[in-house]
Amino acid sequence: MSTITFAQVAALWKADKRQYVKKSSYAAYVQHLNKHILPYFGNKVAISADDFQLYANHLLEQGLALNTTKDCILILKMVYRFGEKAGVWPHIDFRVHYPTTREERKDLPVLSRQQQQRLSQYLQNNFSFRNLGLQICMQSGLRIGEICALQWKDLDMATGEIHIRKTVSRIWLADGEEREYSVSVGTPKTVSSTRDIPITKELAAVLRPLRKVVNPEFFVVSNDTTPLEPRYYRNYFLKVLAELGIPPIRFHALRHSFATRCIESRCDYKTVSAILGHASISTTLDLYVHPGYADKKKAIEMMAKALR
Repeated sequence: MSTITFAQVAALWKADKRQYVKKSSYAAYVQHLNKHILPYFGNKVAISADDFQLYANHLLEQGLALNTTKDCILILKMVYRFGEKAGVWPHIDFRVHYPTTREERKDLPVLSRQQQQRLSQYLQNNFSFRNLGLQICMQSGLRIGEICALQWKDLDMATGEIHIRKTVSRIWLADGEEREYSVSVGTPKTVSSTRDIPITKELAAVLRPLRKVVNPEFFVVSNDTTPLEPRYYRNYFLKVLAELGIPPIRFHALRHSFATRCIESRCDYKTVSAILGHASISTTLDLYVHPGYADKKKAIEMMAKALR
């Protein structure tokens, strides 16, 4: 029987995994490992298939969210398979069952049309590079990391497109005793997130004269050589909302609002999905397409008409 502990295997797994994944992914793995997995499995030298199910039950009983529990199980499996491949542990077949719960769909936080119009008018009347960034988000659906990473050279006035090639991430590094934050500019969230978004006529009118005088290497929101950190931009957004008397809402609501307005305008779902940079159109459909009674009635009538 092996005397190598789970913690020792996990340390080797981290060193190996670090070579192949993005900084942000590695940081998330390590955070879950240190906070949730090692306290439970750290000293174990043998793990059975039942341990996986017992651990999942333990996390859920402790009040951990289902998605976080699934993330922990995924990491646990990766570490175990790494140890198995190294000959530390035998092969086992494990399957974890999760409780099936019926949760009511939560409405996405979005700005109303009136709030969006009020915010848009304010941004137009009070120019600053930070306000310009908010305008771009409202008319393109960019994520906060994408707008913070946007450089002037990414605004292509010749083709009328915004080129999304980077994102800014604030990563919590927690490896062993080391605890620090790192802000980095890296590749977008997914392959689909690398995309080109058409610039609206209204936005082009604002950007065109600026594009002629700014440094193309500067970041748009900071208009400097270094990007604005996303958490500072979130705080700025909340201050703007407070000044306008709009209830506080997450920065991501700008993206939700953009997508919602597109769907309300009967835009093609696949096109909206491509603009948002979703990996699958099903993500767009699940998040934003919720047929109401009128839509259902229309579908039923169309079906009945076809049978007549």
